[in-house]
Amino acid sequence: MDIELLVNITSKAWALKILALLDSGVPGRQAPLLAATQASRTSFAASLSHLVQLGLLEKNPGHGHPLRPEFRLTPAGEAAASVAGRIMKIAPDDDAFAIIRRSWAVPILAVTHSPERFSGIKSGLGTITDRALSQSLCILEDKAWLKREIDVSQRAPFPVYHAANAGRKISHAIGLSH
Repeated sequence: MDIELLVNITSKAWALKILALLDSGVPGRQAPLLAATQASRTSFAASLSHLVQLGLLEKNPGHGHPLRPEFRLTPAGEAAASVAGRIMKIAPDDDAFAIIRRSWAVPILAVTHSPERFSGIKSGLGTITDRALSQSLCILEDKAWLKREIDVSQRAPFPVYHAANAGRKISHAIGLSH
């Protein structure tokens, strides 16, 4: 999975959980998925539609009612669902999932598999704003999923960030080609 796809998937709050549920064998009908995610109908529908637009899900032809279709993973979706399943196993509780559900948390962990400066993280993610990156770094650092250290080897000291604890496990589970 490349970083651009990961950023796109995580831009909707429930997309990772939907993919993980489909990977674990939950039926592709809306009612079981909605119940398993415990999301609001609106958020769930937006995430499901987003996954269809990304080409990770498709309507299962010949199954389900026209107003209540059944969905299945596409080949690209199967690979993404496998990654989502590994991520959800690392952070199964509601507190951890609240962090994962944030738009930039998982992509930041993916690019901090090795120590990175703020500018390196930002360039690795592309479209993130300084404010969003700074807020996400603080949240991940407070959760102890990201470690901030000051590199004093240069003339001007600067902070570097790298995934730690559960954040490191998530980074490895994503397995971006580095």
